[in-house]
Amino acid sequence: DRRIQQLHGPLKEEPEHPTASKSPPSSPPQRRQICSHCDRPLPVCLCYALPATPLPTKTKILIIRHPHESRHKLNTTPLISKTLLNAITVSSRRLLPHHLPNQSPPAIYLFPPSPTAPAVTLSQLKSSNLLNYETTPLLLIVFDATWKHAKEMVSASEGVLKGLALRVCLDGVDENVTGGSIYDNELVLRKEPFGGCVSTLEAVARCLGVIEPNGDEVQGVLIGVLREMVRLQAGFLKPLKPRPKMLKKSKHKEEDNDQLG
Repeated sequence: DRRIQQLHGPLKEEPEHPTASKSPPSSPPQRRQICSHCDRPLPVCLCYALPATPLPTKTKILIIRHPHESRHKLNTTPLISKTLLNAITVSSRRLLPHHLPNQSPPAIYLFPPSPTAPAVTLSQLKSSNLLNYETTPLLLIVFDATWKHAKEMVSASEGVLKGLALRVCLDGVDENVTGGSIYDNELVLRKEPFGGCVSTLEAVARCLGVIEPNGDEVQGVLIGVLREMVRLQAGFLKPLKPRPKMLKKSKHKEEDNDQLG
């Protein structure tokens, strides 16, 4: 309309949609590649440290893994299954009867003692040859979880464990000693709650080192795999700066008064 154009000027064209001039959205970042054999990211692949074929053992190993542990990238249970032929992992919050083999041999389960549930140490197991493990294969039951969850799992499993399995603990467990790494300063990836606590893989390795005929060899292979995992993972850790010590307000007031005095 000419009248409208005279009053308001020539009509302007509609501007392009703001997104029309933008470049197409970038593709999402690619997921890191996973090794098809050890199921670990390629930069920390452990195939070279694993045995060519899983090691056979007289002992059957049943690992009850808490569902939360499957999400933890430093969980050592998958390495046990890759290293040992007779290791089975079940995801559960407790031991159930159907988890056990049909013809279950004499069984032991690894867990530190408590005031109401004493445990036999590995050295006592070796010296007294309880359960005659040198001639009779054993079933080794292990609970894989954080210590808080592991206590809950063992408590929930007592109905099945009672009369079935002997409670066994590693030598050197001491709740009065502050927890550290399983190799003192070597492993800084996951902290243990008190002295003598170790990862699931090392606990299995140390137990098999006692009850297996070729225990030293089996233990050496398992510990070697764990050391390599630690070495590779440590290469991706950033150095931690010490956090400044936070003082409470009352403490600050005391220090200020001391300075004024």
